Amino acid sequence: MERSKMAEAESLETAAEHERILREIESTDTACIGPTLRSVYDGEEHGRFMEKLETRIRNHDREIEKMCNFHYQGFVDSITELLKVRGEAQKLKAQQQRNLDNIVLQQPRIGSKRKSKKDAYTIFDAEMESTSPKSEQDSGILDVEDEEDDEEVPGAQDLVDFSPVYRCLHIYSVLGARETFENYYRKQRRKQARLVLQPPSNMHETLDGYRKYFNQIVGFFVVEDHILHTTQGLVNRAYIDELWEMALSKTIAALRTHSSYCSDPNLVLDLKNLIVLFADTLQVYGFPVNQLFDMLLEIRDQYSETLLKKWAGIFRNILDSDNYSPIPVTSEEMYKKVVGQFPFQDTELEKQPFPKKFPFSEFVPKVYNQIKEFIYACLKFSEDLHLSSTEVDDMIRKSTNLLLTRTLSNCLQNVIKRKNIGLTELVQIIINTTHLEKSCKYLEEFITNITNVLPETVHTTKLYGTTTFKDARHAAEEEIYTNLNQKIDQFLQLADYDWMTGDLHNKASDYLVDLIAFLRSTFAVFTHLPGKVAQTACMSACKHLATSLMQLLLEAEVRQLTLGALQQFNLDVSECEQFARSGPVPGFQEDTLQLAFIDLRQLLDLFIQWDWSTYLADYGQPNCKYLRVNPVTALTLLEKMKDTSRKNNVFAQFRKNERDKQKLIDTVARQLRGLISSHHS
Repeated sequence: MERSKMAEAESLETAAEHERILREIESTDTACIGPTLRSVYDGEEHGRFMEKLETRIRNHDREIEKMCNFHYQGFVDSITELLKVRGEAQKLKAQQQRNLDNIVLQQPRIGSKRKSKKDAYTIFDAEMESTSPKSEQDSGILDVEDEEDDEEVPGAQDLVDFSPVYRCLHIYSVLGARETFENYYRKQRRKQARLVLQPPSNMHETLDGYRKYFNQIVGFFVVEDHILHTTQGLVNRAYIDELWEMALSKTIAALRTHSSYCSDPNLVLDLKNLIVLFADTLQVYGFPVNQLFDMLLEIRDQYSETLLKKWAGIFRNILDSDNYSPIPVTSEEMYKKVVGQFPFQDTELEKQPFPKKFPFSEFVPKVYNQIKEFIYACLKFSEDLHLSSTEVDDMIRKSTNLLLTRTLSNCLQNVIKRKNIGLTELVQIIINTTHLEKSCKYLEEFITNITNVLPETVHTTKLYGTTTFKDARHAAEEEIYTNLNQKIDQFLQLADYDWMTGDLHNKASDYLVDLIAFLRSTFAVFTHLPGKVAQTACMSACKHLATSLMQLLLEAEVRQLTLGALQQFNLDVSECEQFARSGPVPGFQEDTLQLAFIDLRQLLDLFIQWDWSTYLADYGQPNCKYLRVNPVTALTLLEKMKDTSRKNNVFAQFRKNERDKQKLIDTVARQLRGLISSHHS
């Protein structure tokens, strides 16, 4: 039993030695295997060792056969692919195109991250795929993922199967034809790039058209960027930069063309936001995008023009729908609502009990608020353009000046020049523009608060609102003067004097009484006008009336007239003088308004009083009684009376001999001609 244990121990020791020798044979270089084999032959039980060696060899043969069988199919596949390279290349092209389409559809997700110093933002997210209506404030275009959301965004490799490219590259490389595949790949991708860069003809009609166009381009270059970083030379930076330069040129040209068709400022703004996202996304991948931001400045000018057109319609609607009457308020709540919309303070008005009226009509707060809305709209475009506060301030001020001096000014002028515009409307326009002019300083403050650029900063553009409203007010004032004169002319057309009458009615003509009543009621609504405007309008009306009456008296069609007709005419002039003395508009000094009728008064006094001796004796003296009577005018009127004297109509009241009367008229006429002659010489 003891011998049995010893034999078992020797057997285990021998087996261990054989195992050691086998491992040494497997791991030792063939040049150094001699000593190992010698130890086998020198030892005992070499027959058993040979059995173990045979067993180990069979095991290795089985492993080798197993491995060969495993790789045989791959070898066959590789040979087959080599025989079908051309066919595989065509399949690769088709597969790439499908991958590109997939990229276009899946770009809410294709590893497009806009990296800042703090965090990363998803650029083309799910909002851009949405077709639900969005408000102006929530268009979805500017939506980015929450900065605190650490959810991993799928990259290009997660959405696109790049294995066909890698497989073909490997096969060509094994065959020693890598350069052939590189050239083929780049050539095909250039062709595909040109297709991607071709915009649809109707791209400008909807934002979706622009979005798809941008997504195609982004998808193309994201794929190329991934290939650049994963294939070690299939494409290089120079090749991608060349492609990008071509893409940038074609993209800018397409955007210039299609954006020029756009007349909707909201679409232009959305397009700008898309371009910013497009540029920022590609900038993350190392592509230079300065030209895109330069082009955005061009689109900014177009955006400003579309805004001006839009606001021209807004202003027209406001002005057309206004009632041109002071805003009535019946409660404190209504009062505060108006002053909350428009900067207005009047302590006297505040003290008045309700109901009461603001001096301006509805279009004042409406226009003021629309100017502010325009400024907000201008500001929206400047966002994300990497502009300084000064540049933003300058852009807003220049656009606002165009709104005031061109758009609003034209709208106001068109209202003022309407054929059917009334005096009441013109008066209200003057009042309204006066208050809007005063509000310009608040618009300055409004812009300053938005841009944080003080108005006194060097090169800061000033608002021209004051000029706009002054010009509109002056145009309205001129239109009031013209309108008043036209009304006066309409009344004068009703004048029907009997120039041959010998009767005196002892009252003013009906047409003139109506005219004076109209003037009184008209000037009564001038109470809210600036004092000089009301005074100028009143003086202008009186001068026009006096001039028109003088023309009536002297017109060539009136060949004859009687003293009775002159006396009736004198009653009408006296009615005008009474109106002037009554102070229809406050602010005139003494008899200033009466001076409008002084020429008529002195001429009529001269003829009715037949005071030729005084006129002829004092003519030319600075203080003469009839200083305003021109000898030509006097002669013209005298000739009309001379003709009638032969019919004994004019001088009957003087009870003089007809011959003496004729001589007297002839004498006066001769002396007047002498004055005229000496004056002209």
